Parts: sequence; structure tokens; C-alpha cells
Amino acid sequence: MPTIETSTAPVPAFGLGTFRLKDQAAIDSVTNALDLGYRHIDTAQIYGNEAAVGQAIAASGVARGDLFLTTKVWTDNLAADRLAASLAESLDRLRTSHVDLALIHWPSPGGAVPVAEFMGALAEARAQGLARRIGVSNFTVALLQKAIAAVGAGAIAMNQIELHPYLQNRRVVDFARSQGIHTTSYMTLGYGQMLKDPVIQGIAQECSATPAQVVLAWAMQSGFAVISSSTQRAHLESNLRASQCVLRPEQMQRIAALDRGGRLVDPEGLAPAWD
Repeated sequence: MPTIETSTAPVPAFGLGTFRLKDQAAIDSVTNALDLGYRHIDTAQIYGNEAAVGQAIAASGVARGDLFLTTKVWTDNLAADRLAASLAESLDRLRTSHVDLALIHWPSPGGAVPVAEFMGALAEARAQGLARRIGVSNFTVALLQKAIAAVGAGAIAMNQIELHPYLQNRRVVDFARSQGIHTTSYMTLGYGQMLKDPVIQGIAQECSATPAQVVLAWAMQSGFAVISSSTQRAHLESNLRASQCVLRPEQMQRIAALDRGGRLVDPEGLAPAWD
């Protein structure tokens, strides 16, 4: 499995996302993924599945030291007097003493909790041993600048953002990269839209790969960590093989040309002023 070299330690470049997976569906997905060889699991407080994820990990027999586990702090828990306590509750649900990466899931709506406050609290949670690395999610350049001012770029391992061929978020990616902050891509298949694109389908034929493998390979070859999800074992297994799909430079360029600012995740009242 390829890795992303962060300022603190390597991050597996391909992981399992658990968004919208509940109860037994979450248990089954994580169980299948771990059995197939996934070692990066991504969850969040708001998903309501941390306990299910923790149950599946505990039953898997995979050593904790071989896993990379990410969770995200919800906006209700961003205040300095709440953040670390909420993360400790996540650890209880996940049945672990720490997560490998703790992210701010979304910036505080309306700036109710200042960036400096919640980033300082997140850094303190890391100092307490609750998380090995910290980072952010759904942050714009302006928000990244505030986060850097609060804790320093070297403390921020990752910015997890919507990123797929139709929304390549180059301004945010380039700024983060200039600061040594890596990018994790979520919604990489774009709710399946990418799989229907004729350019993607053409490249898949050229590579004897599936459209999903082509898109996931594009993201990893672009230097992103990738979070992908499925409830079907066959899809999980197929997606995992994306790391073996190597795209030629001209194929990468054809995918790069698909960018059209096609944002799919833009929740009212939660989303920042996007770049």
C-alpha cells in the first residue's frame, strides 16, 4: 500500500470511508475491508458509527499498531472546553487509546468558535496523547491561513476536502502543498458521476481497469490520500487494486482537463465561502 509522507509520519494513501454507514452495514464494511488488507479507516463523530467501527476493528484481530484510524470532531464540540472531552468520548466508542489523525470536520458555522480557539484545543488534545496527528477538513485557503497562524503549518498533517476530476480544488491543494500540508480526497468518485464520464471510461479500457480504479489511481498519483467507501466486498476488493493501476502522463492530463468546479458537497449553514 502506498503512503503519503507527512511532517509527522506516513499516512496510508488509500483508506476506507464510513460516511452514511450505520450499525451492521458499518461493521460489515470495516470487517470486509480489514480482511482484504485495508489498514486506513476513516470515521467521524457525526457519522454515528464510531462504536460500530470500533467493534469491527476489535473483532478483526488486526493489531492496533498496524491500523491508521481517523476521526473528525463535529462543530458542536469545537469550543476549547469541549473539544478534548468529545475526542476522549470518540476513543471510548472506538475502543482505542488514541486516533492516528483527528480532524476538525467543518469550520465553526458563522465563525462562532474562532479558528485559533479550536485549533489550539486540538493541538492540546494531541499533546494529551488523544491523537498522533491533527488536521482539518473542508478548509479554504483563508481558513488554512488562520489555522497555520494558530498552531503552525508543521502541526497540520492534512486537509480533507471534496476532490474528484470535476472538482480538482487546485487553489486549495497548491496552497496546502506550499505549506507542507497534505490533502485527503473524499467523494473521489463523485457519487458515481465519474464512472459515467466518457474520458474516464476510455482510459479504463486502455488500462484494462475499471473506471473506479482509474479515478482512484488518478487521485493517488496526484499525491492525495484517498478515502473510498462501499458496502460490497467485491467493490472494496476492486477499489483496493487501484494502487496497481499506473496512468501515463497524457492520461493524467486528460483527467486534469475534466475540472469544471462541479462541487457536490455544499451544506447550507455549514459550508464556508469556497475558493
